[in-house]
Amino acid sequence: MATQNSISCAQIQNGTTATIHPRPPYIPNHIPDPNYVRILDTTLRDGEQAPGAAMTSEQKLELARQIVKLGVDIIDVGFPSASKDDFMAVKMVAQEIGNGEYDDGYVPVITCICRCNEKDITTAWEAVKYAKRPRLITFIATSPIHMEYKLKKTKEQVLEIAPKMVKFARSLGCNDIQFAAEDAARSDREFLYQIFGEVIKAGATTLDIPDTVGIMMPCEYGKLIADIKANTPGIQNVILATHCHNDLGVATADTLEGAHAGARQLEVTINGIGERAGNASLEEVVMALKYRGHVFGGLYTGINTTHLIKTSKMVEEYSGLHLQPHKALVGANAFVHESGIHQDGMIKHKGTYQIISPEDIGLEKSNRVGIVLGKLSGRQALRKRLEELGYELRDEEVESVFWHFKEVAEKKKRVTDDDLRDLVSTDVYKAEPTWKLGDFQVTCGNLGISSTTIKLVYVDGTTHVASSVGNGPVDSAFNAVNLIVKEGVKLLEYSIIVDREGVDLIATTHIVISKENNPTCTSACNGKIVLPTFSGSGARVDVVLSSIEAYIAALNKMLSFKSSFI
Repeated sequence: MATQNSISCAQIQNGTTATIHPRPPYIPNHIPDPNYVRILDTTLRDGEQAPGAAMTSEQKLELARQIVKLGVDIIDVGFPSASKDDFMAVKMVAQEIGNGEYDDGYVPVITCICRCNEKDITTAWEAVKYAKRPRLITFIATSPIHMEYKLKKTKEQVLEIAPKMVKFARSLGCNDIQFAAEDAARSDREFLYQIFGEVIKAGATTLDIPDTVGIMMPCEYGKLIADIKANTPGIQNVILATHCHNDLGVATADTLEGAHAGARQLEVTINGIGERAGNASLEEVVMALKYRGHVFGGLYTGINTTHLIKTSKMVEEYSGLHLQPHKALVGANAFVHESGIHQDGMIKHKGTYQIISPEDIGLEKSNRVGIVLGKLSGRQALRKRLEELGYELRDEEVESVFWHFKEVAEKKKRVTDDDLRDLVSTDVYKAEPTWKLGDFQVTCGNLGISSTTIKLVYVDGTTHVASSVGNGPVDSAFNAVNLIVKEGVKLLEYSIIVDREGVDLIATTHIVISKENNPTCTSACNGKIVLPTFSGSGARVDVVLSSIEAYIAALNKMLSFKSSFI
């Protein structure tokens, strides 16, 4: 029987890295390390069954390339009998991903599902057989309601079909066969023990115990796994697998309880997508075992969790199923804190309110502590974010910005970085203007480039004149101002809002600038160069005049900021 080389798998206990475990060699019906848990990802099959989540074969192949980076043990690609495109998707993944050369000898098992009939099984095998480690998942319903109303078959008929089809799959050359008892959660226990015993004798290597309709509570599902383990003849010769749906919101908990009870293959999807309310979430199950595996006796997986975020985003994009912000681990708010008390704790020590390091799931390493500013935020959170934006303010300046920040926060759910920059620009840098606009003249048209001559008045009363050209009247005016001021300026934002007042149109211009290549502006948080920004506004009937006034206002704030550090 083919095996794979060992791969290091990190285990986390009490939030810290513990023993490094090798990934056990792959043997279809046996795991040499009793604490190792195989992960079967069914995003491409069961996940795709979510309404509106259908993917092309090319998209499935692209996602499989990303999923394999996670180190998933088994990838369930699709249902070849469902369509030609699904057949091609399974075949393409089997040929490429199933034959790839990965680090440390890791080779994923490629599998697909088929009903318990010869046509389905033959079609599935023709698609998946190209992989180095092909597997077939053949299924049949075992609950009374499914057998009577869907299959229209008796228990005796189902009991005859299941082992017969497992034998047929083996006759095609498949030595790795997973048998799934659909709706096992609502099936008679004694019947499950009987049918599982028969398919084991027929050559099944994995037994799948699905809670197809998501009806069981964790304690019930754990007992189901334990009962099957204790009462099924030949159970020591197969791997038990969980497959839990989230109709009552407990799929992850059911899956973990199933692992605790003895299941050593957990079937999950990225982002928890799937039919109806979805499946157990891969990222939730894997991270629960990574951080709390010791609670379950030391269980661990071989998943490289640093690829979780990227994979999650890719699945979100390809499936079109967008995550709610509060989705555990991969939602937008998963590592974000708005309460003032929480923010203060996070600033002092991240461990006060954060049990998982964002870097562990692939979020970019950063010194930011996941603070979102809103009406509940306090002074320390505001100061921290201002420092990250490059503003080193005195206590009285922070206090001035804080109260205006609170006014803004009462009107907005979140105060953005742009809002903070505007507040600092307005509240802190209010010194006597260094430069004032005197006169200007613009020449423009469609026959040539624009030019502007401008006169500025310095703070000491002296006047300075310069002329320049540019791509349009506003650009030439800014260039002329720069010739006089002689400061390296980078224009970051330029916007105009036109309002009608009576018969006139008022152009309100908003400008944001920064000083180019200022090596003195560094963030106290990480020592990296951060360029503070400065805003200015102007409101005039003349768009060019409005723009010049806004530009000079921003320049004066920048010069005021510069002088405070000299």
